[in-house]
Amino acid sequence: MATKLVIGTRGSKLALFQANLVKSKLEKAYPTLEVVINIIKTKGDKILDIALSKIGDKGFFTKEIQDALYKKHVDIAVHSLKDLPTELPKGTRIGAIMERASHRDVLVSIDGKKLADFTSEDKIATSSLRRKSQLLQINKQVKVIEIRGNVDTRIRKMHDGHCQGLIMAAAGIERLGLQEHISEYLNETQMLTAPGQGAIAIEIREEDNSTLEFLSVLNHKESVICVTAERSFLNRLEGGCQIPFAAHATLDGDHLVLEGLVATLDGRKMQRETIKGNSKDAIQLGIDLANSIKNNGGYEILEEIKKELN
Repeated sequence: MATKLVIGTRGSKLALFQANLVKSKLEKAYPTLEVVINIIKTKGDKILDIALSKIGDKGFFTKEIQDALYKKHVDIAVHSLKDLPTELPKGTRIGAIMERASHRDVLVSIDGKKLADFTSEDKIATSSLRRKSQLLQINKQVKVIEIRGNVDTRIRKMHDGHCQGLIMAAAGIERLGLQEHISEYLNETQMLTAPGQGAIAIEIREEDNSTLEFLSVLNHKESVICVTAERSFLNRLEGGCQIPFAAHATLDGDHLVLEGLVATLDGRKMQRETIKGNSKDAIQLGIDLANSIKNNGGYEILEEIKKELN
């Protein structure tokens, strides 16, 4: 087996936290293994002045790291799973999914203001069309504006007057120890989350069975099942940053419950459904839920979005 592993990661504080988490767990499990971190800049780190919904690049935060993996400049790539396209580049595969942290979204606001208290004078910022469309369902008065940047950058922009609130992933805030900024945790009824949100994925080369063996200690079976169903739903809908879609799965023994939605950009129309089944059928449940949503109004919503974007 190898005596050294090189991790490829983005350079943000959150990405480095995640890479160091993988590093520390591997070093604890394999005391003689040397694990080093190689920071790689992605297109998403360089282009900060364009809305994610206008870019349409599914590998916006991952491609350069995946290229380094394929060329054997790094041995593993650590990603936030929600950033990882469902179709991986040829020659790579997911080697492990770590135990999922909180999947929920949170409101970060000035002076702890709650979502219900926002008025037409207030602005809430997000880079996600999924969050925007659901926000407009909850509170039609609020103005939803675009924001880009890392977690700490967004919080600083809010305090500098860019907006009065932010919708962000709880996992990122908590991993960085910034919980004091959270005004409100949003439940699934208010804000259904992105497929894979809160999970860390470790990508490897397809033929690298030695590294796969190392990563077995990090792989969390229950999280794998849930995100597999969510990403199957996403893949069937061919979703990306340009479509407001969401999916979240829960597991109780072998019983899997998957909820998903697709919405118009303004949140005016939304098709939301739930499917239940056996955990061994996670992929098929995702496909079946996507097909049902499409057949019950989702197709018309997707066509409307395409017209708006063209």
